[in-house]
Amino acid sequence: MKNVDDLIESAGDLAARGLSRGEIADELNVSRETASWLVERAGRSPSGAETELHDAGGPQDVHVDWSAIGEAGARLASIGEALADLLREHSHDVDLVIGVEKAGVPLATAVSRELETDLGTYTPRKHQWEEGDIEDLGGSFSRNFAQVEGRDCFIVDDTITSGTTISEAIEAVEESGGNVLAASVLVDKQGVGDVDDVPVDALMQVIRVGNDGESE
Repeated sequence: MKNVDDLIESAGDLAARGLSRGEIADELNVSRETASWLVERAGRSPSGAETELHDAGGPQDVHVDWSAIGEAGARLASIGEALADLLREHSHDVDLVIGVEKAGVPLATAVSRELETDLGTYTPRKHQWEEGDIEDLGGSFSRNFAQVEGRDCFIVDDTITSGTTISEAIEAVEESGGNVLAASVLVDKQGVGDVDDVPVDALMQVIRVGNDGESE
């Protein structure tokens, strides 16, 4: 995707396929607010959308397109090695890696293979989200993968936009009797460093600079 108009078109296509706005946010690597903004404009003429986004109070966000990595198994494996190397700095004894659905799972699979651990997956509540209070929804661990009770683990996701999904995953692990030692992501859009006292390492950090020359 090259510009905002492409994102609007993609958001419209995903909405037409029945994806929730939370799933669209996950698919396009943007915030839920940005996903709503894109879907609302999907039925309109795309002309001038980029100007509207920046000049008319639209969301301030960064879209991350890592499809060039995800479409090739060898590239994905190489990124998995890099993420695993970051996580080794925190512990060599972890025997479980948890991938956050959807895009975090292939990354977690590559990390799990590199670290020779079991693999678990967590589906965040944003996948059910359309509008309103997301706190009323619930996430879940898949029973088709390893469970977390009584285990130390790492969490892997593709991007951090606000840190809420990682925070939710950490809480879910703890409520299920597990312990999160660290998390790693491909891209950190906020420079969070840690979430709920759990260190978060990123291969790349995005620093957005405002028109006034100050970071936002």
